[in-house]
Amino acid sequence: MTPITDTTTEIRTPTVKSGGCNCGATPTEEIQDQKLRERIEKHPCYSEDAHHHYARMHAAVAPACNIQCNYCNRKYDCANESRPGVVSELLTPEEAAHKALVIAGKIPQMTVLGIAGPGDPLANPERTFRTFELVAAQAPDIKLCLSTNGLMLPDYIDRIKELNIDHVTLTINMIDPKIGEKIYSWVHYRRKRYHGIEAATILRDRQMESLDLLREADILCKVNSVMIPGINDEHLAEVNKVIQSKGAFVHNIMPLISAPEHGTYFGLNGQRGPNPKELKSLQDQCSGNMKMMRHCRQCRADAIGLLGEDRSQEFSKQKVMEMKAEYDLESRQKVHAGIDKFRAEIKAAKQQLAAMKTAGDREIPQPPTEKILLAVATKGSNLVNQHFGHAKEFQIFEVDGSEVQFIGHRKVDHYCQSGYGEEATLDHIIEAIADCKGVLASKIGDCPQERLRKAGIEPFEGYDTIDKLAIAFYDQYQGVGSRE
Repeated sequence: MTPITDTTTEIRTPTVKSGGCNCGATPTEEIQDQKLRERIEKHPCYSEDAHHHYARMHAAVAPACNIQCNYCNRKYDCANESRPGVVSELLTPEEAAHKALVIAGKIPQMTVLGIAGPGDPLANPERTFRTFELVAAQAPDIKLCLSTNGLMLPDYIDRIKELNIDHVTLTINMIDPKIGEKIYSWVHYRRKRYHGIEAATILRDRQMESLDLLREADILCKVNSVMIPGINDEHLAEVNKVIQSKGAFVHNIMPLISAPEHGTYFGLNGQRGPNPKELKSLQDQCSGNMKMMRHCRQCRADAIGLLGEDRSQEFSKQKVMEMKAEYDLESRQKVHAGIDKFRAEIKAAKQQLAAMKTAGDREIPQPPTEKILLAVATKGSNLVNQHFGHAKEFQIFEVDGSEVQFIGHRKVDHYCQSGYGEEATLDHIIEAIADCKGVLASKIGDCPQERLRKAGIEPFEGYDTIDKLAIAFYDQYQGVGSRE
């Protein structure tokens, strides 16, 4: 293997040739595809590309829940926990609407208002729908998004359609009640609490009905499934087939979070979560059936900002209620136009990179000799643009010399802490990305570089698009010649 040298590059606006068509598609199909792209292009959860550029806000207005999952403990005032069901403050619908307008002004790339808890939005229908009503009336460009277990969705499908809620997430962890009784402690339905297989059967049937209703209403549905080793890990492939047959748009298979300090039933009873290899294997197995979401961050119920960041502490209730809402549709549209232009440049750069292979500008092994994983430090925008020591997560890409595919992320503690705990933190980072051949960052200090190399992970510095630097790394890793 040829030794890899550090490289620093600058972003260059690529040359784009005019023309092009959607070959093989009829005009009707092309229009349908375009409409679908427009529905997801600014939703960071439904589009992997959008999550690099657009932000979301979760409004914590729904405290009650109608089921008890063995992996969930709804907590309040837990600023340091980043997982579903956790919030620092509950909001009234009026407070949530004001906050949404403030955030839309302060973070103009915020395009989605979601309600995901901390309980279930449809166990709190008045608070949930009132929030959506207020925001829709004042900020028509913000997408409305709902996340639910589906137990009560059939009762509210007409209200969901009336409010033009175009994206709904259902959490479906099983289609077999025998497995479901191991996941759910109880289900509260029609003023009665159910347990065991009976509870799981009710939930399963209502979730299947919800999928049918969402498909019939042409509402995009994302299905979240929590992977629980030894309980539903093998079963989720069957769940994947069923939800695909019922029209779900994307499947998000998430790892169980089960630390004992979270106080969940699974956490207190030693139920482990999957490791990254197990999670990727299941996602790969299911990806042939339908679109797979791999960029989920299992966000808090009051999360704000890009996926992978949480700015909720910057916008506490007290601070927000003292702020004037400065929502301005025209200025937001200008920001979005700038983002769209930049995304087009990134897309063109990817196309140019792919075209180099055809033109003979890169000597690529046929077939590529090896697929490798790379860890990338990024602040978003599809760029390698973050210092290694400042990263709180690394995005993981699979590279084979011709393609760069996002497959997930690994959360870490950031390394640069003025000396305090840095040695242990670096050990944790290396452990988290141990299966990667390299790490890409805008800058990596001498000490981390040395430790990374000892662990068999090659540091690689640069500032450019992720695809370009990933291919550059792969070329040098394989000893492949290239020219520009």
